[in-house]
Amino acid sequence: MIKRSSKKYIDSFLANNPNWKILDIGCGYSANKYANTVCDVQDLSNFYRDKNFIKLENKELPFKNNEFDFIIASHVLEHVEDFRFFISELERVSKKGYIELPTKLEDNLVFENKKDHLWHMDFDDINLRLIISKKVQFFEPILTVSMVQKMRKNFRSSFVLELYWENKIDFEFIESNPGYQKFSLFNLFKKFFSKKIRSIFS
Repeated sequence: MIKRSSKKYIDSFLANNPNWKILDIGCGYSANKYANTVCDVQDLSNFYRDKNFIKLENKELPFKNNEFDFIIASHVLEHVEDFRFFISELERVSKKGYIELPTKLEDNLVFENKKDHLWHMDFDDINLRLIISKKVQFFEPILTVSMVQKMRKNFRSSFVLELYWENKIDFEFIESNPGYQKFSLFNLFKKFFSKKIRSIFS
């Protein structure tokens, strides 16, 4: 089961379970404050002196089956080439967790995402499953990561998918539509300012 949630709810949920063993995987320098174990491909052991840090050396997560009470994977899945195996590994080491992902809109807006992200993510609210497709760049990006992080404060649901799962992460891979239409943000802005100018002088 996988469903929409919110980071705010997840943090309050974890705060009420202080004895849980919690893993944050692939978080870089921004691990969840409730995580007591951090795993990343970078060696961040000096940064996470107050947590149990494990460097990820192989594709398989270096943990036993059901080792954790909760696992967090925030902005990780869109980077992983073998997403099917990664999802199975999340299910193997824990029975519940939180996944945070960029929406298609955010993915297209941010410069840094153009080369680093492999997949587009969406959520099927009827069948409760994650929809994964190969990333398509619909328009040229115009924002930096720091800019979009500020915008998330007011438009979070437009930029981020926040998902809670238990026992199984239901997902479906769909082929991208080869007939998609790429459009120009430059032309959109040009039309916008053209209308503004006409309204001033009309």
